Amino acid sequence: MKKSFSLSPHPLALSPFLPRHIAIIMDGNRRWAKARGLAAVMGHDKAARDVIEPIVDRAIQLGIKFLTFWAFSTENWKRDKAEIRALMGIFREGLDKLGGKLNEKGVRLNVIGEMEKFPADIQEKTKKYMELSRDNIQISVSFALNYGGRDEILRAVRRLFEKIRNSKFEIRNLNEEMFAKFLDTADMPDPDLIIRTGGDLRLSGYFPWQSVYSELYFTKTLWPDFTPKELDKALEDYEKRERRFGGGGRK
Repeated sequence: MKKSFSLSPHPLALSPFLPRHIAIIMDGNRRWAKARGLAAVMGHDKAARDVIEPIVDRAIQLGIKFLTFWAFSTENWKRDKAEIRALMGIFREGLDKLGGKLNEKGVRLNVIGEMEKFPADIQEKTKKYMELSRDNIQISVSFALNYGGRDEILRAVRRLFEKIRNSKFEIRNLNEEMFAKFLDTADMPDPDLIIRTGGDLRLSGYFPWQSVYSELYFTKTLWPDFTPKELDKALEDYEKRERRFGGGGRK
């Protein structure tokens, strides 16, 4: 059953230039914890408990239709084993606490990345909430888990080769639109705006195919301190951009 959720409209919602899809690199959790003399995992815990849901709520207020959070990269497996175990615990708890609440708000939950490397119980919880929320239409919220941009493209190429091997498809007929259907993001538009928190001025492999015309917004604010007001600042900056897409005017 489709669910709806009502929040008071935000003044920014009247803008004709809001992004349809916002993608966020959630950076700075460990630095936030270190600055407070806490274990690194406490920054991740703070981010999961207190930051994601208010940002989703603001996106709903604004009428944003797609929101993607990069939660765990393919490179994050290189971190200390104790930190990774703690992160897996946060994912488990977050899925249980946040998954049901977002579903009640009409959020369609999605995951991109290679989930097969996660513990089986996390995979099952993820599938459960994706299935539970599949008919929701308020907003689509995706979490990039074990995601890396190059890895995504390699997996897309493997899917393409599998299609070629099992059909009469000819590689010479391949175009950008067709290739995009093999990516993890096949069912969503490319991000209009990519936000990176934490101060670094790079995408670190986030959506290398999809980001070619994305507007980029970098903030020194660490992710655990990123509030809906910080999102508003990013959108106010986005409104001022002139998006040409290689042509002569804003779309």
